Amino acid sequence: MTSSPDEQYLTRLLNSLSEDDSDSVNEVLPVVYDELRRMAHRELRRERSGHTLNTTALVHEAYLKLVQSPPKGEWEGRKHFFVIAARAMRQVLVNYARSRNTLKRGSGGESVPLEEEFYLNREKAVELIELDEALQRLEKMDKRLSDVVECRYFGGYGVEETADLLGVSPATVKRDWTSARAWLFGQMGK
Repeated sequence: MTSSPDEQYLTRLLNSLSEDDSDSVNEVLPVVYDELRRMAHRELRRERSGHTLNTTALVHEAYLKLVQSPPKGEWEGRKHFFVIAARAMRQVLVNYARSRNTLKRGSGGESVPLEEEFYLNREKAVELIELDEALQRLEKMDKRLSDVVECRYFGGYGVEETADLLGVSPATVKRDWTSARAWLFGQMGK
């Protein structure tokens, strides 16, 4: 499968990030920004009514995480970037949840703002931390199942988009999604 000139360009930019080319940081963001915003927006729609995380803040924190700690080795292109971006968003959200959970210990249950427009109730914070821990265990057992969850849940991608990002069939994504959810529900005691 050959990649498009746009994908080749993005891959070159991403690989220059790994080489500490500071100009590439400024070049990559405009190329990927719209898709990162869509991912963040889809993820944040799941938040409890009245509790939102600023989409821009999530995008920027996830992007910083990506460029400050790129994966080892070469980027494999656009698809690889967005799979890793879903993981970075997960990590940002889990870090906020952990911070929120620490702030909430011993208090009376009202939401505490962590950043402008970001609120997370205690139950959601605990659930997100439990999910992250279960996903870490799942990744050790079956990386593809974990990747499907990250793309679908944290990236907000549908079956077709996830299949395209991971290079598998939509039927495989559906099976993996069903298996992963069942395993995670069992792990999280639901």
